[in-house]
Amino acid sequence: MKLVYGIKDRPSFGKTLVFAFQQMIAIMAATLLVPIVVENTTGLKCDPAAALFGAGAGTIVYLLFTRFKSPVFLGSSFTFLGALCTAAAQNYGYWGLIIGVAFAGLTYVVIALIIKLVGSGWIKKLLPHVIIGPVLAIIGLSLSGTAGSWMMKNGGNEYSLWYVLVGLVTFVAIVLASTKGGKAIRLIPFIVGIGAGLVFAILLTCIGLAADYKPMQIVKFDPIIKCFSPLSFRSFLDYPKFTFIEAIKQGATAELNGAAIGNLAILFVPIAVVELAQHISDHENLSNIVEKDLLEEPGLHNTLLGDGIGSAVGAFFGGCANTTYGESISCVALSKNASTYTILMTAVMCMVVSFIAPFVAIINMIPKCVMGGACIAMYGFISVSGLQMLKDVDLGDHRNLYPVAAILVIGIGGVTLDFGTNSLTGSPLVQITSLALAMIVGIVVNYITHSGKNNEEDIEEEKPDSVVTD
Repeated sequence: MKLVYGIKDRPSFGKTLVFAFQQMIAIMAATLLVPIVVENTTGLKCDPAAALFGAGAGTIVYLLFTRFKSPVFLGSSFTFLGALCTAAAQNYGYWGLIIGVAFAGLTYVVIALIIKLVGSGWIKKLLPHVIIGPVLAIIGLSLSGTAGSWMMKNGGNEYSLWYVLVGLVTFVAIVLASTKGGKAIRLIPFIVGIGAGLVFAILLTCIGLAADYKPMQIVKFDPIIKCFSPLSFRSFLDYPKFTFIEAIKQGATAELNGAAIGNLAILFVPIAVVELAQHISDHENLSNIVEKDLLEEPGLHNTLLGDGIGSAVGAFFGGCANTTYGESISCVALSKNASTYTILMTAVMCMVVSFIAPFVAIINMIPKCVMGGACIAMYGFISVSGLQMLKDVDLGDHRNLYPVAAILVIGIGGVTLDFGTNSLTGSPLVQITSLALAMIVGIVVNYITHSGKNNEEDIEEEKPDSVVTD
């Protein structure tokens, strides 16, 4: 892909601000959603603004460990959502979140040290394009359910054609900006699309309020009202409710003894190992975009160190584990801007705006159907990137066909391996996600089909010479 700005390029300060704002908008909905889900599920108050600050801080840590050679943002991870909710439900409080994610980060550190000692060459042998390609496609396709749900139900339970219309307007605006817009507009398609979708949603809402027609009342102004009622200094500037401060104030409602620490390790460490699959897939995808092998330089061990320690730092401030974001990678690709200085500006911007109460309120006001429309482009790009990796793979060869088939069906089918049951939440104590299971089965099948002699070759060898008869 021909980039407008490479990894080490520095766009002008004004352009960098615009690019960073686009990155922030792209990652913000999902980053803010994770703490909201934890709070709604467990009752433990998790501040979305603190999660946004933590994501920014974690991203800066990642950039430092990768020596500003890998342009991706770290946001709140949905993979750890079950573990976060379980830790909160078992009354470990804020300390449970911090310690649990620290275990996950430590897991990455250990794996990184092993890779540093033995090298990463085995990764490419273990994960060729016939494995990584469909895994990437699954990452995008598995997220498509969220995009579809947001477009149809706007984050709620009721379906509305108006929601779908707003989502489609957002998506079409992104397409037009990216393909028909001027040179400057083509670099910021998400800002244009989300802005157009929000304006359209507000227009429909005004009509719905005037006509007292509830289905058209799409935008909820509650975050703005709550921000300025009552009007005070905190209506404009307010510090995020950092997790470590809340942990110090509240403490743990359950005793954090050795057994509890061990339980947190059991909850988070296996998920960290599972998350390794997405980490590698994301960096393979990003490598294709920037046309540079990031697993070699800055190296997989450095990206893992940055991700693991950055995640622990993010949880210290915001209570959520972080991970590399596909939305951020899509933004790099569609804007053709791979500058790590843009990612740094995005991280700083997230940390700054987490203190600006009206901005956080406005972001929370953006309807989910608008973000659903934007996610068609973002998640679709991830899927297509994976499929592009298969262009040089001979799927007519059954040795390649079966690994790809296994990954796609297991991943899309949502097959998981669940171990144990949490008595408080009813969820599994440990779960190997469909993505991780799909990758594991794909690797095993790929090894089986490519080891030993090929049946087709055996048949050719056993064919008798043709006999000429009168």
